[in-house]
This record gives sequence, C-alpha cells and structure tokens, in this order.
Amino acid sequence: MTARLDAAVGAALESAFHGLLDDAAVFPPGELPLPQAVPAHQRHRSAWYAPFVGSFVCPAARATEVDAALELSLTLPDGPAGLSGVLDALGRGPFGRPVAVEVALPSAVPVAEAVAVLDAQLPDGVTGFVEVPRDDRQSAVLDALAGTRHRAKFRTGGLVPQAHPDEAELAASVLAAVRRELPFKCTAGLHHAVRHTDGALEQHGFLNLLLATAAALQGAGEAELAAVLAERDPQQVARQVVAATEDGRLVRARTRFLSFGTCSITDPITDLTALGLVRRPQEADA
Repeated sequence: MTARLDAAVGAALESAFHGLLDDAAVFPPGELPLPQAVPAHQRHRSAWYAPFVGSFVCPAARATEVDAALELSLTLPDGPAGLSGVLDALGRGPFGRPVAVEVALPSAVPVAEAVAVLDAQLPDGVTGFVEVPRDDRQSAVLDALAGTRHRAKFRTGGLVPQAHPDEAELAASVLAAVRRELPFKCTAGLHHAVRHTDGALEQHGFLNLLLATAAALQGAGEAELAAVLAERDPQQVARQVVAATEDGRLVRARTRFLSFGTCSITDPITDLTALGLVRRPQEADA
C-alpha cells in the first residue's frame, strides 16, 4: 500500500496485531540455541514492535533453562504427562513464568484425558492449548474443547510439503473452530503475511488467515474461506485488512485467532511495515 493511513485506522490496525506473534525461535527451521534465543526475545520485548510480540515458546523439558523473567508458552509434544512436574519446578526457582501450555495429542492419549489433566493442573491465568490432529479425530477434539477454558492449536506448516494443510483443509478447520466459538492459535509455516510459494512449500499468510477468520465470523462457508486463504496479491490482502479494520471485523477475528508461533519475529514485522499496515515510530511522526 502507498496511501497514508488515517491515524485512527492506523491505531486500530496496530491494536489488532497486539500479541499476535509468539516467539518460537528455538524450533525449526530457525532452531536458535536457547542461550541466544532468550536475550533475543528480551530485545524483541524492548523494541518498537514489542506490543506485537507474545510469549516465548519453549519445550517444557527445557523450561528450567530459561533463567529470565519471560512469559513462557510450554510445549508438551508427548501429551500432558509430566505437566505437573514442570509447573512445580518452575515454581521453585527464578525461571520464566508460564502463561500457556501447548499439548500435543498422540493417538494413545484420549482428548478427554488431556482436558481432565489441564483442568486439574493448570493454575488460573495459564491457558491450555490442545493441538488438533489432522485426522478423523478433529471433530471430537474440537467438541471436547468447546465450552471449556482451553483452546485449540492448529498446525499450519512444517519442513515438508505434507505438513502444510491446503486451503480447503485449513478453511474447514477455521470454520469448525469458529462455529464452536472456540479460540485457537496456529503454529509453523506462517512466517509471512501473505500466501506464497517457498521452494517446494506452499505457505499460508497470517493476514490471509486473519481475514478468513473474519469471514467465518460473518457466516462465510468453506469455499469462500479457501479463496481468502489462497489470495496471493499482497496489495489486495492489505486493502482487505484495512477494510476489515475500519468496520471492526479484524478486531473481532482476533477473539478467535489469538496468535501464531513463528521462529522469526522480524519477518512478520518486516512484511507488515512493507505493506504499510504498521509504521516505525519515526515513520508515523513524519
């Protein structure tokens, strides 16, 4: 976009992006060593774009290696077993403070069991996310989460093409969550704002996903959501984001699409500034 945004729209846009970017720097493909990732996160939290930065995503098994006062989102790839021990260990030392846990759901772990563990062990103020399997368990998992204090987590990419759901699959997932009034976060593959091709990988754009969530809340069906997710024109996406901001749809979408994990905080910020949707302080004052 080249036009200067109205000040009120610009402020609303920036507010809509608050807390959107969870820092997953230690995970692939970035895989930044933890001793480097922690101070890097601290720099992000003191930068001009700090309001857009959410929690520091950390494997639960390594949580006690974080010796700084960070807000942590703990990942448990083997299910909820061991959660209690991790929370107890964090409570006994000068470590980061858990604000969320992200629990995978292996085939041997029933969703009811995972929800029961989260209910029993999560303190107030710590949000539980259950990663929704990309198989025939999806509906049952979403049903089990609906109406609880826990949230869904959708995997939107990975290191191989098969890890990336296509537009139709992701549209169905978003619509299923929205229809259940179930907030969700996403992980992997959302490094850039707009849908694009990166070598062999077809990667979703996080702005496309925000717009698709907004469309689902307006009653759109799977085909319309898939078309929104497939849009590759950055200027078209940016115009749609501004329009959704002006009429309040983007803010409402953030009540469902809470955040996404990215191994690069700066890539999404670079895209948003390039599109003119957020501005560095010196640019905003010019």
